[in-house]
Formats: sequence, C-alpha cells, structure tokens
Amino acid sequence: MARILAATTSPSGCFDTRPFRSQTPNSKNFKIVSHFSPLNYFFSTRKTHSSALLVPNFRVIKTSRARKRRIKGGKNFLNRPAIGASLTTQPDSDTQETPRQPSAPYSVKIPVGNRHILVETGHMGRQASGTVTVTDGETVNYQERFSAAGRTSGGFFKREGRTKDHEVLICRLIDRPLRPTMIQGFYHETQILSWVLSYDGLHPPDSLAVTAAGIAVALSEVPNSKAIAGVRIGLIGDKFIVNPTTKEMEDSKLDLLLAGTDSAILMIEGYCDFLPEEKLLQAVEVGQDAVRAICKEMDALVKKCGKPKMLDAIKLPPPDLYKHVEEIAGDELVEALQIKNKIPRRKALSSLEAKVLSILTEKGFVSQMEAVAPTETVTDLVDDEEEDEEVVVDGEVDEGDVHIKPVPRKPIPLLFSEVDVKLVFKEVSSKFLRKRIVEGGKRSDGRTFDELRPINSRCGLLPRAHGSALFTRGETQSLAVVTLGDKQMAQRLDNLVDEDEFKRFYLQYSFPPSCVGEVGRAGAPSRREIGHGMLAERALEPVLPSEDDFPYTIRVESTITESNGSSSMASVCGGCLALQDAGVPLKCSIAGIAMGMVLDTKEFGGDGTPLILSDITGSEDASGDMDFKVAGNDDGITAFQMDIKVGGITLPVMKQALMQAREGRKHILAEMSKCYPSPSKRLSKYAPLIHVIKVKPDKINLIIGSGGKKVKSIIEETGVESIETQDDGIVKITAKDLLSLEKSKAIISNLTMVPTVGDIYRNCEIKSIAPYGVFVEISPGREGLCHISELSTNWLAKAEDVFKVGDRVDVKLIEINEKGQLRLSHRALLPDPNPEKQNTKQRTGNLVKEGTISQKAPEKGKQKNASSGSKDATSIENAEPTEEKSPTIELTSPSKSNPAEAHALTEDKFVKKLVIPAKDGPATNKDRPKKSNNKSAINISNKSESAVVNGEAKIG
Repeated sequence: MARILAATTSPSGCFDTRPFRSQTPNSKNFKIVSHFSPLNYFFSTRKTHSSALLVPNFRVIKTSRARKRRIKGGKNFLNRPAIGASLTTQPDSDTQETPRQPSAPYSVKIPVGNRHILVETGHMGRQASGTVTVTDGETVNYQERFSAAGRTSGGFFKREGRTKDHEVLICRLIDRPLRPTMIQGFYHETQILSWVLSYDGLHPPDSLAVTAAGIAVALSEVPNSKAIAGVRIGLIGDKFIVNPTTKEMEDSKLDLLLAGTDSAILMIEGYCDFLPEEKLLQAVEVGQDAVRAICKEMDALVKKCGKPKMLDAIKLPPPDLYKHVEEIAGDELVEALQIKNKIPRRKALSSLEAKVLSILTEKGFVSQMEAVAPTETVTDLVDDEEEDEEVVVDGEVDEGDVHIKPVPRKPIPLLFSEVDVKLVFKEVSSKFLRKRIVEGGKRSDGRTFDELRPINSRCGLLPRAHGSALFTRGETQSLAVVTLGDKQMAQRLDNLVDEDEFKRFYLQYSFPPSCVGEVGRAGAPSRREIGHGMLAERALEPVLPSEDDFPYTIRVESTITESNGSSSMASVCGGCLALQDAGVPLKCSIAGIAMGMVLDTKEFGGDGTPLILSDITGSEDASGDMDFKVAGNDDGITAFQMDIKVGGITLPVMKQALMQAREGRKHILAEMSKCYPSPSKRLSKYAPLIHVIKVKPDKINLIIGSGGKKVKSIIEETGVESIETQDDGIVKITAKDLLSLEKSKAIISNLTMVPTVGDIYRNCEIKSIAPYGVFVEISPGREGLCHISELSTNWLAKAEDVFKVGDRVDVKLIEINEKGQLRLSHRALLPDPNPEKQNTKQRTGNLVKEGTISQKAPEKGKQKNASSGSKDATSIENAEPTEEKSPTIELTSPSKSNPAEAHALTEDKFVKKLVIPAKDGPATNKDRPKKSNNKSAINISNKSESAVVNGEAKIG
C-alpha cells in the first residue's frame, strides 16, 4: 500500500511585499524543498518557518510556510521527494488573520488502472492550507524514511540526512508539472514537502507523490489553473499497465511517468528498450486517459473541501509598461536577437536591459507621443502691490488685481519597479524572438526550424584514461571520460528494500559555471546535474553488454565545457563515443536531440499550427514553450523527457515532435560515425584485467578461508587488486598485469580442483607425520594420507625414519573414500628394486595407459610438453628439449631416501629401460645431462605450488 500526504497553507489577507531587488521573469514563485533546507538562502530577508505535526501511529507529517517574495523567474523549485505537500504564507505582523476552522474529514476512492487509490483530507495537518493523504497498497508519503520499511540507514548516521539522488529525481517529477499551472503574478513563496511513511516494497510511491502534490495545491488557497495528477505506465508483452507494481516492472519494456490535467499533457519522462515512436504515443494516450479520470474525481473533491483561492493576491506589472519597454528597446532588441554567437548576443541584451532599467527606474520615461503633444497653459497668479504702477505686458490679460501668465506644462516622467521592468523586458525579448522565428522562418543563428547545428567529435584525446571523447554541437560541448573497474567501484545505493543494490554502470554529469562564461559555486552536484546525468545514463544503459559478457563496472563522466542548449543530449552522444573508445562492446550507437516549440503561431501571423524546432539553443529553450529531449537510435527510443511551459500539449503535437526528432537522431548518428580520431574499440592498456572462473559453489569457502584469510593471502602473494567471490560459484580476479593474474588463477584452480583416482602430484609437501603414515598437501588447503605401507617399496617401522615435515614427495592418488578423504601412494611411483626387462616395459606401458606419462617425439627434433588432459588443468612437466634428442622423464625423489634404494639401480640403466623408441613410444635420450630434482621443483612452483601430470585435474 502506498499513501501520499500533501498539505498547503496560505494567508487570509492579501498583501504585496515584493522585494525591490528581486528578479522575476514570470509571476510564479513555487518551491518543493526538503523539510530541513533553510529557505532564507533565496534572496529574501524573511525567514522560512516550518511546523512539525505528530500524527497517530507516530507518522510525522511536515508542513511548511510559504513566504511572500519574488524571485527571478519564480522558478527556484527546491523539491524534497514527498507525497505530502504544504503551502503556507506567513502574514505581516500588522495583518489580521482570521482563524481558520479545520475542515471535516473527507475521503474518496479514485479508480486507477485495475486498482483504487484512497484520497483523504481533514485527518492530518489541519493547520496547513491544504492537506491530503493518498493511499495505494501500503506505501505512504515521501521523503523516504527507512522506518517505513522497518529499517534504519546503513550509514554511520542513523538519521535521514542529505537528499539521495533518487529522491531528487522524484522531486523533479513533482516540480515540473506543477510549474506551468501556477498563476502568473502570484508572488507568495510556496513549499511542498512529502515523506514515505510506510512502504510495502510493491507499490512505487513516485507517481502517487505527483498526484498528492497536485491535490494539495488544488485544495489550498494557492491560485492555480488546473489540478494535476501523475501515473506510471508499463508495457508487459503488448499490454499497457497503469501504475504497475515493482514486480510487474521487472518484465516491462517501458517505464513512463506522465503528468497532466484533464485536457493536456504537462510532463513525460521515461526509459524504454528501443520502443518505436508509435508505441510510445499509445502509452502516452493510455496515461492521459488515466490522468483524466483522476482529475475528474479531484475536481469533485476540491468543490467539497477546497478553500477559496487568493486571486486578489495576484500582482501583475502595469499593462503600459510593455509598450514602454518595446518603445525604448525596439529596433536595438531586434538587432541584438539576430547576433548568431551566444556571448556577443548575451552582452548586447544585457547592455540593452541596463539601458531600459536606467530609463524606467531612475531617469524616468516620457513617451514620444507625450513629448510632441501641444503645450497646455496654466495660470500664473501675480498680485499687484502697487496699483499706481500697473503695467500690462503683451500676452497677459488684465484682470484687475490679478495677472494671468501662460506657462507650458512638462510631461511627468514615469518610474517603475525594477522587478517589473526586468520581468517585462524578458517577456518582450521572448516575444520578439518567437516573432522572428514564425515570421522570418529563421532562428537567431540563421537556421531553419528543422536544421541542426554543425557537429564534430574526436576520441582518445586523454591518453591515460580508459576511454575519452569530445563531442561538439554548435556552442555546446561535452568531454566524456570512461573508467573501468571491478565491483568495488560499483555505486552502492541505500534504499528502503532490505537488499543492497549496486550499480555497475553510472553516468555523472557536471555543469561548471565556466561553461557559460560565469563565476559560480563549485561543490556538490545540483538537482539539475543529477537529473541530466540520470537521463543520459538511462539513455545509454540499453546498449551495454551484460555482466557475463563484460564483467566491468563502468563509470562515465560528462563534463560540459561549453553550453548553449541541449547539454544532456550532448552527454549522451559523447558518452556513447567514449564507451566505444574504452572498448566496451556496445550493441549500437545512441544519439540524443532536444526539441522546442512555438505553440501559438497565430499571434505572429502564422496559421495557428505549432512550430517544432530541432536542436534548440539556450535562448530558444528559455523563450519557447517546450523542451523535449529524445535519445535512441534509428530503430527506436531509449530515453525521453518533456517539460511544457504552457497549459499543455496534445498527442498530435507530440507525434510531430517525435517524428522530427527521429530524423534529427539519424543525422547526428551519421555525423558521429565520422568521428576522427575514431573510437579504438579495444581495452586500454591502462584498464584493469578481469578474469572470471566458474567453480562449484561448495568450493567458494576454500577460496575465502577462515575470516577471509585465504583470499587475502592470495591477493598479497600474487599482487592482484581484488578477488570477488559469489555464492553461485563465480570468481572474478582483477589485476593490473597478466603475470599476477595467472599466479592467482593457478592458486585458485588448485584450491578448487576435483581430484581423480590415478592423478599424480609432484613436489608435494609433507605437512604432518602420524604413526600410521604422513599427510601430504597435494594442493593449497587440500591434504591426503599416504599410509606407511605406501611410502616405500621396503618395510618401514616408522615414517620418521625416512621422512620429516617439510619434505617434498611425488604421490599418486589411489583412492577417494565416501567421506571425500584422499588416499595417496608414494610407492606406486618408485621403481622395482629388482626389475627385469619385460616387466619394465609392461610397467611403462601401464603408466602410459594410466596417463602417468604422455609424450610424443615430434618430427625434426621438436617436442611437446606433457600436460593435463583437462582444459582447466595446470601444465606441469616442462622438460627442456635438446637437439636431435627426446626428453626423458624424471622422477622426483625425496630429500632423504634409503641408501639401499638410491643405489639399487643406476640412472642410466633406468632411463634405458623406461623410455621407448619414437615409433613405439617415447624416444630415448641417453646423453641428456642429469637434472637436479630441486630445479625441477622450483620450475613447477613458479606456476603453482603443486601440479598434476597427465591426470585430469578438474576445476569445479
């Protein structure tokens, strides 16, 4: 169950306290903030207050106050993910506030998809302007609190602290559809707070948070145009699902979150797996029908429980100010908007704005029509003190004791508020820009409505990076860098679910102030940076290889070095090229494009059809009516995001934008294919090496060891960076070089191999001695018993008489009992003290058959080394070849042996009897120099501490 609480509060009185220095391009001043965020940061001397309310069952609901002030654009949304919303305005001390009576509790059920959501008001937060609780399943509200799922934070601080990235993303989802519905001229600061108070892990709370915020605003005194609602749409098979559960989303090809009113779409955002445009439009239509049904029920709720709107609090600039700004700026504004380059155009507009401000706020403005108007006369009364010296001047009228003198009247200069002037100047600039596009068919940089800016790109510009690319489109440029690593580099997510979540691919977007030629704060990522990074990340995710095919953690950094619109889509293009340069085997290339719109073309002499713009710049984004980002390839879409700045758009307009965006993507992909230097498409020599081994799951503990001692010792001994083990038997070794990787691989192979009867293990260390025999380590951590009767061909009273701990011997596996214990024999590898020629040949044949000796004498004096029969077995016997001679087989003897055994058979005779001619078996080598057993043991230990000769040592 998911429940959403939203609350709104506004003052009873209507008043205007607009700060003179505030800048407001529009009349909306609306914020969605976290409950702990200080709002006095935003250009106002008034403090922001918040009140906390303890509700039954210890669910804490936060309501906040909205302050009266005016901020640039009214668009400083600070959003805390929440399903509760609160909008409150604190009146001045001299303003009388009528006590508000709490509304009676009321609830209504609204059908959404195949379920109902319960909307309740009047139960909680009754001091707020509007409070609503929305319930679906067992999930309640937003900010995410771990107590909602019966957990605490996994970090050091157990109290919920800094807003997490996915909470910021949900804040943006609440923020964007509410913004266009706020009435222009309302300058009271508005705040919405939400919390997840109960979460069942099944019903996602984000779409409910959007709906709850919309209902809270609709119930409050805050004036808005229409109520909004939000839904999520999934696609399972060919069926669209409204508000699917988390389990259903696992099989969905689409993740679409849509918000709008009963008549229009305000915001869409989502990700899909190369979904065609036609299918996406069908999903949007399903979502719009669901939103329309919710809004219909919301209207009935607002009529019954809503509060009167603060319409008298709306303050608009004087209507005459628009004419005055156009009269002052006029031709200069038209010329400034025609400058193609961003920086010179911005300087020209700033200079012109300063001129307009100086006239309208300091010097005073006199209209040209008033200046040329006929002079009016006013009477100048003059008293005559001396009647005898009365003189009548020409032009004066003798009225007895009073003379009337005509004086011309000067026009009174008009002065306006700086806030109003800046607001109107921006609106006039936007109007002139839109007029130029519609009437002239040309944009500021001279392009047509569907033309893209010049594109160029290059790869490999950072030699030490694993992959890099510089993507430039017009005056927008992204430097993308890829870093590859193991799981330790994966991003850990702290969520409400008990399971730990790790991201093996993440894209981090950075927008430094220098990219727009400004000086600003450099620190933690902003909400915008988090949102743009996630959009680019989800756009590239469908083309990545699976973890089985490419076991690396992938990090992409996109730093915007220049910006003039559509930097997030530049990150998609640059990130794709950088991934290819890093050698990541992508399924295909991905490109992104941003679309704009001029909705009302009739105003500028058009036919009324909306005009869609491709590859918009920053000014077209600010002055236009839409920002629609679409990423994908030639066949389909992988990510999309649309924000509307007007009352909404319809499906036909969205279809036109999608089709035009597809043509733009094709052009960008063609330009990306011309990248020079092109992507290397191979792993960098500086990238780590990752080797994956599959062993039996019950062997994992042998690798880890007690308390992780064994795996740590392997890392220290071999010099690898990390060894990662999984419960399913997957072992990943990460190393900087091939040598250390091979060493660790050999150790792990020996630890996890499956012994087979008949296998021979050479140079094995005696670990301990018992009265009945010795225990020999055939591989690290794996020991077997060599009974005293199997130690020698002669009778031994005590094993200590011949062997001691630390000696190395060759043994043969002769038995594995039911308990998995190994029985070894050293005697089986010793020669018969009284051999005969026939017996020797027969024994040699048996050894060859068992796999003890497997050699061939190659033609022209070449040879092959003896190796194990299994692919995973470690090669051991590396006999050194000599010219025109075949290798001999050396049997390693113990460091201490019985002297009678040692001299029973000379080495020359043993070699002659053991080796068979080339045609019938191994070739003889009489003249081969004798090798010491110690040297042979050292060569073997370079690859592994012990090894298998000819027997199949199976791994896992």
